[in-house]
Amino acid sequence: MTQKPPIALEDRDNENGRLFSPSAGRNLEPIMQAFKDFDLTEGRVIEFGSGTGQHAAHLVQAHQGLNWLASDPDAQSRVSCGAWAAHYGLSDRMKVADVDLLKRDQRDALSSADVVYASNVIHISPISVLEGLLKVCKSVLAAGGRLVLYGPFRRNGVHNSDGNANFDESLKARNPEWGVRDLEQEVVPRAANAGLVLRHVRDMPANNYFVVFEKEV
Repeated sequence: MTQKPPIALEDRDNENGRLFSPSAGRNLEPIMQAFKDFDLTEGRVIEFGSGTGQHAAHLVQAHQGLNWLASDPDAQSRVSCGAWAAHYGLSDRMKVADVDLLKRDQRDALSSADVVYASNVIHISPISVLEGLLKVCKSVLAAGGRLVLYGPFRRNGVHNSDGNANFDESLKARNPEWGVRDLEQEVVPRAANAGLVLRHVRDMPANNYFVVFEKEV
């Protein structure tokens, strides 16, 4: 029997359906600051791999101009996203959807957005998930729309720490199709095919990056 992979690489607490991710808790404040600094606090956001929903709920609560679609192919994660939205009274501005980036019909059903966001997604999935994400960006983002990626990356073939090099090896041991992606060699060329240009790369805690692409005309 094939064992179903875990939905997360960490243990999570559960309170009334709200899952608590330790890593999401640690990186929440730096990510919220980056959203503010790069003027990502108004408009419609589509998030992929929303996980617990902590990021979405806190960002939507903090910024009245945000409308957020939190999506995840995992049912328990979607329940958590909905529970976070209800907990903060955000159900009018934070919706939840079942979207698998590998399923074209689900990708094609998405409507326009100002921002597409994925945090800690593309290294724990096959490269085809990144390619599906970029296909969404090509169809839902107008000129000036942004794609935001958060997580670990190699830069021009080099890891930024021994820890990330070891993490990369551990990911590949779990699944040969996973791994820390190279920003310049793997992500940027694929993004260019979707009309996206790299605008910002911010160093973040724990050797991660906050990466912003912009859709050209």
